[in-house]
Amino acid sequence: MAGGTAINPTSLIELTISCRNLRDTDVFSKSDPIAVLYYKPFATNKWLELRRTECISNTLNPDFVTKLPITYHFEEQQHLKFCIYDIDSRNPNLDNHDFLGEYECSLATLVSEGKVEKPLVDKGCNVSCGNIIIVAEEMSACREEMTIQFIGKNLVNNHWFGKISPFLEFYKANEDNSFTLVHRTEPVRHCINPVWKDFKAQLRSFCSGDYDRTIKVNCREFVNSGNHKLLGSFMTNVRTLLQGPGPQNVYLLIDEDKKKRKGSSYKPGGEVHVSMAHVQEVFSFIDYLKGGTDLNAFIAIDFTDITSECSAAVHLNAFITKDITSECSAAVHLNAFIAKDISGECSAAVHLNAFIAIDFTASNGNPQSPDSLHHIDVTNSGKQNQYQRAIQAVGEIIEDYDSDKYFPVLGFGARVPPDFSTVTHLFFVNGDATNPYCYRVRGVLDAYHSCLSRVQLYGPTNFAPIITRRVER
Repeated sequence: MAGGTAINPTSLIELTISCRNLRDTDVFSKSDPIAVLYYKPFATNKWLELRRTECISNTLNPDFVTKLPITYHFEEQQHLKFCIYDIDSRNPNLDNHDFLGEYECSLATLVSEGKVEKPLVDKGCNVSCGNIIIVAEEMSACREEMTIQFIGKNLVNNHWFGKISPFLEFYKANEDNSFTLVHRTEPVRHCINPVWKDFKAQLRSFCSGDYDRTIKVNCREFVNSGNHKLLGSFMTNVRTLLQGPGPQNVYLLIDEDKKKRKGSSYKPGGEVHVSMAHVQEVFSFIDYLKGGTDLNAFIAIDFTDITSECSAAVHLNAFITKDITSECSAAVHLNAFIAKDISGECSAAVHLNAFIAIDFTASNGNPQSPDSLHHIDVTNSGKQNQYQRAIQAVGEIIEDYDSDKYFPVLGFGARVPPDFSTVTHLFFVNGDATNPYCYRVRGVLDAYHSCLSRVQLYGPTNFAPIITRRVER
């Protein structure tokens, strides 16, 4: 490490949330709790939502599977607030749901104590709100991900009519001999020989990267009231699980309390088998940049029929990635898009080629109208239209990864000079018939601005010729 430098000490911390004896705000059932984590940014006095757990139906004692990762900065005082709500509908606005209580602390407190159990507080309520249990654990640098599937055989069915709906819960052992929930399967409806869906688990969370750490598995019968009945449990570890199908991965479901009561007359609750298991290393986008790989980004800018108030950059990235939520930054969208198509091992050097296509169809509106997505402000106020904001927001991110900073920029859906007689679905935006490249994002913006005054917006929307050209190159 070079001298004369300083590195801020940071660690990635994983928070696991449980609650006990929550208030019941539902009339004919139990509360459906969710935990929401807020943080207070440095030098501000405003709480911002960071993450949410899943919602668990009909329980006053939830163990949330969803982990809450957060970066711990040793030199900062990081204020956290945990709020518990009873979810009554699919409305994401928490103001529409019943508040069950909150707990405030610093991240340093959680890190130093490892596990805390504290009472929840609701200033508008005079009765007990229950307790919150928070387990904080530093995540290892393990990059491995396990894919595994389980099946059940001859599970005990105590129903006179119908069959049970079993599911599995996985707990990892902690240093204080307690266990933390790390995964819960979906119940298989009405089946005594269930085949649970395979699932992926990051080993740094599932077993803290320790192949030999004890994993406790509970098999329960799903009950609508939330009082899920235990069929039995077994102990294992990741090293054994990864041996796959075989006698070493056939587990009897034992209910220790029931076994003690019944003695020699006790019968196991059935068997659980591993039907498939393997592990692979998962690389991040940064790993590919460091290790080296060829990246190709195709950016098609089309804001037809966009009516929401989100920024153009967000629209563009939502269009490209298809499944990325609009709240993320342009950088995150772009990285997710690029990383989706990366496979195999890293090679030698990073090289990203960006390819930009712009929609010049008339459905965007007349550029002379302020309502048009292509409207150019001539008042020198510096206000950009949605296309300009999209090009700049995404282009500035891509530019850092492009080796020569030259971007080919094509247009489609317009009539072009000299005769404006036919619509063209592939033309060079910079007006150069032999060279479509523009230098840096500034060059792309200048070419786009100039092109609007030269072409006549028309239609229809057809960017197949541009995609064909890109594939052929």
